[in-house]
Amino acid sequence: MRLRYPYTLRPLFFSSKLTAMTPQTLFHSSSFPTLKNTTFCQRHRLLPHRPFFTVFCSKPTSRNPPSPLRTNGYHGVSHASIPRPVQLENTEAKSVELQFNILKQRLEAVGMETGICVPGQYNHLLCPECQGGDQSERSLSLYIAPDGGSAAWVCFRGKCGWKGSTQAFAGSRSAASIVTPVKKKREITEKELQLEPLCDELLAYFSERLISKETLERNAVMQRKYEDQIVIAFTYRRKGSLISCKYRDVNKMFWQEANTEKIFYGLDDIVGQSDVIIVEGEMDKLAMEEAGFLNCVSVPDGAPQSVSSKDLPPLEQDKKYQYLWNCKDELKKATRVILATDGDPPGQALAEELARRIGKEKCWRVRWPKKGKSDNCKDANEVLMYLGPDALKEAIENAELYPIRGLFNFRDYFDEIDAYYHRTLGYDIGISTGWNNLNDLYNVVPGELTIVTGVPNSGKSEWIDALLCNLNELAGWKFALCSMENKVREHARKLLEKHLKKPFFNERYGEKVERMSVEEFERGKLWLSDTFSLIRCEDDSLPNIRWVLDLAKAAVLRHGVRGLVIDPYNELDHQRPPNQTETEYVSQMLTLIKRFAQHHGCHVWFVAHPRQLHNWVGDPPNLYDISGSAHFINKCDNGIVIHRNRDPEAGPMDQVQVCVRKVRNKVAGTIGEATLLYNRVTGEYTPTDNKRPTDRRK
Repeated sequence: MRLRYPYTLRPLFFSSKLTAMTPQTLFHSSSFPTLKNTTFCQRHRLLPHRPFFTVFCSKPTSRNPPSPLRTNGYHGVSHASIPRPVQLENTEAKSVELQFNILKQRLEAVGMETGICVPGQYNHLLCPECQGGDQSERSLSLYIAPDGGSAAWVCFRGKCGWKGSTQAFAGSRSAASIVTPVKKKREITEKELQLEPLCDELLAYFSERLISKETLERNAVMQRKYEDQIVIAFTYRRKGSLISCKYRDVNKMFWQEANTEKIFYGLDDIVGQSDVIIVEGEMDKLAMEEAGFLNCVSVPDGAPQSVSSKDLPPLEQDKKYQYLWNCKDELKKATRVILATDGDPPGQALAEELARRIGKEKCWRVRWPKKGKSDNCKDANEVLMYLGPDALKEAIENAELYPIRGLFNFRDYFDEIDAYYHRTLGYDIGISTGWNNLNDLYNVVPGELTIVTGVPNSGKSEWIDALLCNLNELAGWKFALCSMENKVREHARKLLEKHLKKPFFNERYGEKVERMSVEEFERGKLWLSDTFSLIRCEDDSLPNIRWVLDLAKAAVLRHGVRGLVIDPYNELDHQRPPNQTETEYVSQMLTLIKRFAQHHGCHVWFVAHPRQLHNWVGDPPNLYDISGSAHFINKCDNGIVIHRNRDPEAGPMDQVQVCVRKVRNKVAGTIGEATLLYNRVTGEYTPTDNKRPTDRRK
């Protein structure tokens, strides 16, 4: 006969032993799910009156033994008569409630308030060991298993750290035997450590470092016999009580008392102070006192080799800097923390790690003065020994704001500003274009963006190529060329003709002029190789601006290029998100280009064509006529229109107007127009005397 289920069978049985069920095996204790089945317990703990399992079964006979029947992955019995349903009582839910009550009694026995505790959740309570410190923080995190049968806890206060676990049914063991409390810190005394006052030899040692006996006594610096030598003992105290002790021998070897709490050296001196100085060693702390600064502490463990690249760990896992968290109550009133760590790389790494934890907005840093013509002092004690207490005091009083990424002061740029004023940067007011009549209007400044436009066939690319040749001849600049409209061989021909001032061929345009010789051609190829890097897409896909700038960055770093040409804008891939307008896209693109130029000190020329001009009568276009967006003129540093004369009555046909329509930096030029004559044979441009400023009111 077929087994029938009046209700959907819930996935309760996970054991492979339950392959056949009889009235005898069904009520056997091993047939029930254990209390670790959290899915079951969470579902039925809140529904105590609901039957949790119903099944039809039959008594086995010798002729018809129970055999497994797989239904949806669970085992049942088949080939049996079907009696009345047997409904089990909700003993499981009662068991959960019973063991949760027992567990709460165990937790209350160790001092926890469990009235608000809920199984399956993290509960934040007042720690019975530390009572939450002065602020009565709910620092104890208690987790109770969903079945209410076990619990684990930990206190996250740095001075406490109490943790443990227990179970509701723990056999004959008591709760105290199951709890695993945190390892208690040692309590030490001067008598136990056999500390003694400093002997005359050690007093003389400190005197050589300009540390007085009074300072040593105030800081309770002592000595101890260790094996066959006498070592210095720096005592770490809180509220006058000895917390830890650090030793130093004649070989400058350090060690500390084991299993003692980590705190700052000189901790009592900063209680209630608004200004706190942190140094890297005990000797520096004593040196600060000689300069009149009592509000100073030293870290106990020295400095790391480098700044960690990882995110800050949780407080309980931040073992290396546990002393900082152990002393947070003493530091909480400090509004300014001066980091006077050593000047070497580990010392600077320590300053960065401390600032990350304290908060850079309230940190200051010290720059140690020079002890000679070139070398700087390493730490506070060196300043005291070489330059005296006044110099150490001055160094602390002149502490600087700790740098925050993206937040600066003009003081950070004084060296650059000085070089700009004295014109020692090299290209302070820009580089001449090589055309005298254009020098007052436009000069090339590293780090700027120049937009070049003009109607088709006006010679925009030819003019830029001629400009690059002039800059190479005058300043030795190198360039990266992203010129999608030019074939490589054609671009090479144009550049060589301008450089050698001879035609590449003697056909048609150059038939009446001597062609460049083979020797000149070979020399020109070497010049091309040394001067230009090519950015080209080797497949059919269009390059986007990020791809171009990434390769330009490589050219800057690898070949030292100082200029980048992107010609033209409409040959780039301009795919953008559906929700982004062309204006927004152009703004974002030009921002990327300007950041590249400024960061790498590279001048960028960007060629952009004007939109289709209706009713054009032959006048030069305006920068606002550029196809795409007004951001081309709004964001560029310089805007130039190249315009070729097409009217024989207006002047020579080889006459080219260079219209400077925008100059952001008045040091580099001004708005105006200059006229150049184009040599069709060699591609050169020569200046004329025609130059006139533009009326800015137009």
